[in-house]
Amino acid sequence: MRTIDKRIEAKLAAPLIKRAPTLTLSFDDRCKSRLAATLDNGEEVALVLPRGTVLRDGDMLVADDGGLVRVIAAAQDVLVVHAHDAITLTRAAYHLGNRHTPVEVSAGQLKLEADPVLEDMLKRLGAHVEHASAPFQPETGAYGGGHKHGHDETFVEDYALAQKVFDEHHGHAHGKGHDHGDHSQCSHEGHDHGHAHR
Repeated sequence: MRTIDKRIEAKLAAPLIKRAPTLTLSFDDRCKSRLAATLDNGEEVALVLPRGTVLRDGDMLVADDGGLVRVIAAAQDVLVVHAHDAITLTRAAYHLGNRHTPVEVSAGQLKLEADPVLEDMLKRLGAHVEHASAPFQPETGAYGGGHKHGHDETFVEDYALAQKVFDEHHGHAHGKGHDHGDHSQCSHEGHDHGHAHR
């Protein structure tokens, strides 16, 4: 059994990418650094990546024999959220963020893993919610950094900027006696969707 233990950050030639066998994974599996998996060609492999690695659609991995593998985001049950106006969609995004829910953001819509409690909340806020089967690739901001695309800011940079603004307005440094829990979107299992932050 081959072990896949590295992700390639460099840009590869299109023919290499096209020839590489693929590994289709759900969002939850793309958050796991240790995983027994089966490539789409039927080959069984062991995924052993650095802790905290979050794989995205199109990532290229290297096996211990030097072979390449391309990651594909699997279609899964998701909720697609629309609204009649920007305020309603913004409110929906705010309440999902307040619950540390992984959300994929695109023009005019939000996408999240199917969840009946969140679906009910979104409908009560006035949003339109549809069920779909689609790849799910949420925002990378709260993953804790470590995976930077050319167009993304890392979590560390985002957080530092946001915290600087907060400190300028509130005059204290964060991290002293503050415990806001685990903000990693990849460990969202077990969150109480009904809790509120005050």
